[in-house]
Amino acid sequence: MQIVDESGAKAERAGLNERQNAVLESALKLLVDGGEKAVTTAGVARAANCSKESLYKWFGDRDGLLSAMISYQAGKVRTVEVRSETLTADGLRKHLAAFALDLLDVLSGEVSLALNRLAIGQTVGRTAVRDARGAGPTLGRLLEERGRRQIGRRATTLLEAGRKAGLLSFDDADEAYGTLYGLIVTDAHLRMLLGFDPAALKKEFAGRAERAVASFLTLYGVGAMAAA
Repeated sequence: MQIVDESGAKAERAGLNERQNAVLESALKLLVDGGEKAVTTAGVARAANCSKESLYKWFGDRDGLLSAMISYQAGKVRTVEVRSETLTADGLRKHLAAFALDLLDVLSGEVSLALNRLAIGQTVGRTAVRDARGAGPTLGRLLEERGRRQIGRRATTLLEAGRKAGLLSFDDADEAYGTLYGLIVTDAHLRMLLGFDPAALKKEFAGRAERAVASFLTLYGVGAMAAA
């Protein structure tokens, strides 16, 4: 078993060095402090004390920078690499609980809230930047593709290991993950987006994570794992 470090998922950060990660942190701070308009190549270059040429080389255009920022933020939700042959019921429960708590912590952070509020504002205000096919708001699309789906792909790997180990039973891993996500988040994220104090809600996170995992295992656990 290998626990991915808190700074992010290794697989998702491949090719990014410490300097590049620091640039993304600077860009995220700009986003929180000044909104999406503050995240320009010139602004990020000044804040991170690097050249615009370096930004283009590392991340491409502005959409590439936004995509990297969202991936970087999503990578803060830790996941685990496990072998189904050695995965135990207690181990799976602990991994799921750690994932649930990390997910709540990241979603309640200033950066995640700022990103989601901006995406919602783009849509409601009908000022969304559309892609070449007019498929929808660029920021919202990136949040879905590089945020939630990225986290989901890593989490379903853990669920698949649990199924192969005979600890979980489901037909569709994506559907099972959707259930897990819903049990963890419930209405907490919406309340935070509406302005409820995240600090007050964080007091509930540990208990919320445990209850979510218990409910998930009742639905998808096999034998004693479900009964526990």
